[in-house]
Amino acid sequence: MGHALEFVRADAVARYKKLIGFEVFFNTGTDEHGMKIFERAEDEGMSPQKFVDESYAKFRESVKIFGIMPEAHFIRTTEERHIKAAREFWQRCKDGKDENGQSYIYKKNYKAKYCVGCEEEKSDSELENGECPLHPGRPLEVIEEENYFFRYSSLQNKLLKFYEDNPDFVVPDFRFNEVKQFVSGGLRDFSISRLKEKMPWGIPVPGDPDHVMYVWFDALTNYISTLGWPEDEDGLFEKFWANGTPVQYCGKDNTRFQAAMWQAMLMAAGAPNSHKVIVDGFITGEGGVRMSKTIGNVVDPKDIAEEYGTDALRYFLLGEVSSFEDSPFTMERFKNAYNAKLANGLGNLASRILTLSEKYLEKCPEIPEKSIPQEFFDYFEKFDMQKAVEFAWNKIQALDKRIQEEQPFKVVKTDEEKGKEIIKELVLELYAVARMLNPLLPETNVKLKKLIRENKKPETPLFPRKD
Repeated sequence: MGHALEFVRADAVARYKKLIGFEVFFNTGTDEHGMKIFERAEDEGMSPQKFVDESYAKFRESVKIFGIMPEAHFIRTTEERHIKAAREFWQRCKDGKDENGQSYIYKKNYKAKYCVGCEEEKSDSELENGECPLHPGRPLEVIEEENYFFRYSSLQNKLLKFYEDNPDFVVPDFRFNEVKQFVSGGLRDFSISRLKEKMPWGIPVPGDPDHVMYVWFDALTNYISTLGWPEDEDGLFEKFWANGTPVQYCGKDNTRFQAAMWQAMLMAAGAPNSHKVIVDGFITGEGGVRMSKTIGNVVDPKDIAEEYGTDALRYFLLGEVSSFEDSPFTMERFKNAYNAKLANGLGNLASRILTLSEKYLEKCPEIPEKSIPQEFFDYFEKFDMQKAVEFAWNKIQALDKRIQEEQPFKVVKTDEEKGKEIIKELVLELYAVARMLNPLLPETNVKLKKLIRENKKPETPLFPRKD
């Protein structure tokens, strides 16, 4: 459900940007290297490549339930184009020099505790009862070997200056404050390779076949490898990254990777930084406990979409889940929201207005070119989609209230012209709501606009009530 949250929100932003006239490159994909993948493949009794090939096929099929825009781009970190880009990125970091003339990549012996679930080193202060709090019950790996390191510490001041120059870089503010506090506290150089004899599943380090890249160093490069970096033969990197406004979505547990580590890596490679990083909270289960496969309290979004529809899932994730804080998901909450906001709310309203329109109007009234209030766009500009949904549903409630108060179904029988005028206004306001659904509930957006233009009432409910 946490993955669904990120996909749906990133898709909503991409659709919104297209709606207001931007060219959009929407990228997602799969990170396919690392110890976690290697272990899973071994458990399944297959090669890592076969395992990720099958996993990717399932992934491409599964994301359809989120209503992702059909023109979305997918990148795999086992693709040759990505491997080539990751190796070039490594080389540029190694060739780069900090203010003391030292390379950003160097080699040393070290010993560390490592969480395979997070694919991240853990300090004692980050552990609870000797375990990673995000993967309780999973023993930590103790790594003691010679690795390549990224000179993270030498980029502290550059990062802080970048944050100062870009005060809205991380959304929301309180997550940005956490990142700035983390970087201000001092950065530790981190390992960016593994010995191939111990963990062979990774991209070979340029010039040293005995080592493979650390999974995060490899995976983060997908943001630019998908655009054809470094050759950029199609000009996509120049257009969407160097001269565009690249926005990244992540969960709060990945904030440091996205907003600090990746930005430092870009600086070391001499590449432009990201434009914004948007951070989601967690989806929690009963009692506010984070949903986790390890804990076993997950809900499968596929089951939700199959029973209630993709737009019902999208509605809940966009409208009932906090834009930035943790939020609980229970089936009771979902069903209540579905019936109140979709079946009895939007669905019932559309049926009432279109029934009147079909009966009393000869055709759909002329629809204005633009009818979405600026306030709706303003919420999207702040990446506050819960507020955007709330704004749209306030319009729905206002329309419903107007029907109750003005009773056009009665007025049209005693004063036909006045009644028809009210119905026309209701239809146009409903169309404005349908337009607002474009980035939120894309299937309903298309269906409702078609019904309005054809001046037809729905033959079946847009959202059948569920008991």
